[in-house]
Amino acid sequence: MAGCCAPTEYRRFFSRKVAAKDARRYREHGLTGTARRLTELAGDVTDASVLDIGGGIGAIELELFEAGAVRATSVEISAGYEDEAETLLVERGFGGRVDRRVADFVADAAAIGVHDVVVLHRVVCCYPDAGALIGEAAAHTGRILLLTYPQERWYTRAGLRVVNMFLQLSRCGFRTYVHPVERMFTAAAAHGLTPNVRERNGLLWESASLSRAGS
Repeated sequence: MAGCCAPTEYRRFFSRKVAAKDARRYREHGLTGTARRLTELAGDVTDASVLDIGGGIGAIELELFEAGAVRATSVEISAGYEDEAETLLVERGFGGRVDRRVADFVADAAAIGVHDVVVLHRVVCCYPDAGALIGEAAAHTGRILLLTYPQERWYTRAGLRVVNMFLQLSRCGFRTYVHPVERMFTAAAAHGLTPNVRERNGLLWESASLSRAGS
């Protein structure tokens, strides 16, 4: 799986219980925080196609549909989100607009086409090979790539080490990562993308948008 831990480990961590909690929060409060900020960084999405990698219940897809996007592909490695995601699509009147795939995006990338907007919201920190993930995401970006990832800070690294120790003690193979941001941007640049916005969101997260020249 292209350097990824087994899908069962993701499904154990990102379970149906987590999906139900996320869906309940979205119904009550809508899109908030860094997820909301990414939809703002997307700009005008009228008639756009969206590729949402690791998008969970698909809340960002729903908001981009509301803003004018017309179709989306969701690639989520955990099957635990599927029922809640489909229910939300129907509730919001967007049933049939999303091609939902349960797969490791890097391993399945050849079967997926280019999309105008590509989203990786808090996904890079869950994948061991950031270069491969960002490279494939950039290769599938027609206009803009949107990212949220952990800030490169000593306390962020320390905090995720503690998280990983807990996961190891609980015998879960899933791990979290703080990848070098410049290495990620270099992977995107190799596919023709350049940074537009890079901003810190609170103490933990950082968001960025990268676009294709002439788009």
